[in-house]
Order: sequence, then C-alpha cells, then structure tokens
Amino acid sequence: MCFFYQIIALYLHMKTSEILNIQNLSISFISNKTKIEVVNDVSFSICKNEILGIVGESRSGKSVSSLAIMGLLPKRISEVTKGSIQFEDKDLLNISEKGYQALRGNDISMIFQEPMSSLNPSMKCGHQVAELTKRHTSLSKSEIKKEVISLFDKVKLPEPERVFNAYPHEISGGQKQRVMIAMAISCKPKLLIADEPTTALDVTVQKEILLLLKELQEDTKMSVLFISHDLALISELADRVLVMYKGKIVEQGNTSLIFTSPKHSYTKALFNSRPSTNYRQRELPTVSDFLNDAINFEIVSDEERQKKHKTLYNQNPILEVIDLEKIYLSKKGWIGANSTFKAVDKVSFKVYPGETLGLVGESGCGKSTLGNAILQLDKASSGIVKYDGKDITDLNSKQLRSLRKDIQIIFQDPFASLNPRLTVGNAIMEPMKVHGIGKNKNERKEKVLSILNHVGLLEDDFNKYPHEFSGGQRQRIGIARTIALEPKLIVCDESVSALDISVQAQVLNLLNSLKEKFGFTYIFISHDLAVVKYMSDQLMVMNKGKIEELGEADKIYQNPKKNYTKKLIDAIPKGL
Repeated sequence: MCFFYQIIALYLHMKTSEILNIQNLSISFISNKTKIEVVNDVSFSICKNEILGIVGESRSGKSVSSLAIMGLLPKRISEVTKGSIQFEDKDLLNISEKGYQALRGNDISMIFQEPMSSLNPSMKCGHQVAELTKRHTSLSKSEIKKEVISLFDKVKLPEPERVFNAYPHEISGGQKQRVMIAMAISCKPKLLIADEPTTALDVTVQKEILLLLKELQEDTKMSVLFISHDLALISELADRVLVMYKGKIVEQGNTSLIFTSPKHSYTKALFNSRPSTNYRQRELPTVSDFLNDAINFEIVSDEERQKKHKTLYNQNPILEVIDLEKIYLSKKGWIGANSTFKAVDKVSFKVYPGETLGLVGESGCGKSTLGNAILQLDKASSGIVKYDGKDITDLNSKQLRSLRKDIQIIFQDPFASLNPRLTVGNAIMEPMKVHGIGKNKNERKEKVLSILNHVGLLEDDFNKYPHEFSGGQRQRIGIARTIALEPKLIVCDESVSALDISVQAQVLNLLNSLKEKFGFTYIFISHDLAVVKYMSDQLMVMNKGKIEELGEADKIYQNPKKNYTKKLIDAIPKGL
C-alpha cells in the first residue's frame, strides 16, 4: 500500500512540476489541396529542470512538433487539426502573434541545426545577440555589451571580445553554434529547444557542445528539449527519451531503460544502424531490415581482412601524393602586413586500386582542402600529385577535362549540386555527353536507367526533379551521376554526414556494393570516426594541415599512437 502512495506522490509531483504539456497533438500539411498528416496524436510533457530527448529520422515529426511549440509552423500550408500545447498557464495554440513574440527568446528559445543560416551574415556576432537582449531587457547599451561578452565567456568562446566584433564567416562552425547558444540563453529561458544542434559538427566540438548544454542546464535550471536522430548522443545528455516514427511516438521512458531494454523494433533499428567501433559488420542493418526481420549479422574476420589487404597493397598505387602544400595568403588591410596560413603542410601518402582511404580530423584540419587539391579544384602551392604514375599538378584545360572523368567527387549536399530545373535523368546524362560516354541520347538513357537501378532508384525517377526526392534519395542521385562517368577514383567529401542514421546505413552499404561491383577506389572524408572506420582499409588522421597518424583502420582504433587520435576516438558517442 505504501508503494502505491509513493507512485501517486511521484505522479502528482510530475504534474505540478510540468513546464510543457502536449496532449493528442495532430498536425497536417496541405499539398495540392490534400491534407497529409505528419504528426499523429502525440502526447508528452517536460518537467522543470529536465532534459527530454526526442529521436527519430527525418519526417518522423520531431522538428514539426518543436516548430508547433514555437508557433513557427508555416500558416498557409500547415494546420494543427487536434490537440493542445500548454506552456505553464498559457495555451500556445490560442495566443496572439504579439503574445508569441513576447514568449519567443524570453521564456522559450530555440537552437537550430545550421547556425550559418540562422545568423545574419552582414551583422557582427555580438550585435546579433545584443539585439535580442535589447528587445527583452531594459539594460543600457554598455550593460548589454558587457552582458553579451559575459555570455560568450559562459559558452566558452575563445576571445569573447574578438568574437563580439567578428562576422559569422570569420569564426568556425563550432564557434557559430556557441554564438547561437549564447543567443538562446541570453534572456534566461525556462525552456530551450535544441533541434539537431550538433549534426554538422566534428566529434570533438560535438562533445564540447553537449557538455556545455548539460552545464548550462544545471546552472540555470532550465528545461531542455533536445532533438536528434542519434540515440547514442541522446543517451549522454537526456533524462528521458521518446522515440518518434512516421509522426507517432512508438516508445518513451527513462533514458537508461530505453537503452538497456528497447521494446520497439524501430528503436532497436536506430541502435544498430550505426557502425560499431568494436567489430566490423559486412553490411549495416537498416530500419527496413529490422522491421522485416532480415538482418545480416555477418562479421568480417581479421584473417579475411589481412588476406584482402595483402592482395590490395601488392599493386602499384593509383594515387601518390608527395610533399603537398597549400598555403593561403591572409590580407590584413592597408597598413598591416600580409600573413600566410598552411592549410596542408608537407603531406605524403599513397592510395591503391580498390582501396578505401579514410580521412578524418577536426574542422579546419585540412581534409577538404587536400581533397580539392587532389581533384585539381584548388591548385596546390607546392608538391606533387601523381595519378596512375603521371603528375597531374600542371595539366592544361584539355588534359584536366579528360582527368575529370577518372577522378570524381560525391558532395555532402547533393541538392546544392543538382540543377533544380533539370530532371534527374538529364542531370545524370549531361556530364556523360560532355565526356563522350554513349553514342547517342538513347544509349545514354539506357545506361542511366541501369545505373538508377544499381543505386536503388526506379526507372520512373528518370523524369522527376530533385525537389521530389528525400535527402537520402538525392544522395543516391549524386552517386548515380558520379558513377555514370565510370571513374576510377572517387572522393567522398562528407557525403553521408547530413543523412539520418538508417539512410546513412543504406548509402554506406550502397557505396561498398558499388566498390565491389565496379572496382572503385575511395578517399572517404568525414568527421564521423565510426563511419570512417567501417568504410576504411587505411585511416589517415589530419591535424593542423599535417598527417598525425596513418595506418590500418582497425589497428588505429584499437591502439591509437597519438594523443590527438585518442581524443577523436574518445569523443565518439558510445551510448549507455
């Protein structure tokens, strides 16, 4: 009986300490006069001084739910069809826009995924935070500046006064995200919504941001709604977790309970779709594999891997980089002297046919600059790049055009690299025509239809436009366009970093199967060390433009020699 009363007491305490309560929320978007339900009968609450994690893939309804809380749903194309959103004593679905303006930034704040799109590029960082502080406080101009610099110090921005006077493009991605956090907490909100705030950051910066949010939450006692597709990440931060799938909550509860005993197959799928750093799977399981009970648990043995590498490294290299340097000139203005910055510093390595070389390091370490120099998109300052035994650093335009067919790139954002006015089929055929692949249009079309099938798309997709596809599908289109040129070497530059975990697993499996089928060689650039380990034969760790460590991927993960590499590996979210 005593236990019963304890449960009742706990329930009453939770009810009285609730800061946000959502009941039976349903949201529809209107497309071609048809209502499409994207959030279906969702109910949850957040208590004071609590961190609630919401996980799920794109289109699960998690971000739409957060926009509804903020009153930022697009009015013309969306509609709350049912339910209630109660914040303290306010019914958020029935307050005026003026009421919301007083609420946003003051009582409820939000941190978005991409800080560059949230910050005004023409305004100094400090002035942007000051503007919000001015709107919600009665402090003087000098007091506001002092408060903003104090906030920048609180979120551990180096040289707070310098950042105050810096424009967004003058600071790193991690620093921009810290500016956004400072802006979000400037008015001491009661509820902070963080929507994928670390997705685009490297693992060390991600860990720093998570620790910072945890510290700020403990210091200010604010409630946090943290949205992510990464369960391991959530486990290191949240008190409670709810899992969303296709607009519904499929599971929720205490974080440790969800992680130790997940009930729903979708939750189990999210757990297992991420590559393990402890063993090497032959194929990553996807959500559909779990839902259809078709999981491949086969592990690649060390003996099999050694045998493969013995054959792999008994060949002549397809690519050889010797003492490569890339130096940038920084102009200080009329009076100050110019300075130089070495983005790539005396880098040397070899890549062999059929190999995947993983390239990792923090933002600014020189990985993408190195990739661009290999592709001859950005000329090296000195050094040699040999492709198939020939130096390619001083090719004329005709020779360079021919090289483009053999060395290709898959970008991080396929949407930005696809012409929105071209159908998918024409977007793939265009470079084929330039490089003389296929005798005529009909032959090229037949080849494209075959390639679409190889990358898991339909023939009907040939006549569709890029905006008609999901992020994962657009990445498949980007891959299709790349392989249509029949390249030998492909640079994958953060090509899966923006994808959901399950979609990421699909694309990684696809890249590996295409490698086996067509004999591709990859340079795989990423800030996600777990992904790089899964993909790589050799691993190259870069730090401040130099090679920190180079060797067999599994051995480096098991026994890193350099402290920098250890720091990167330690920063990978492990989960409970």
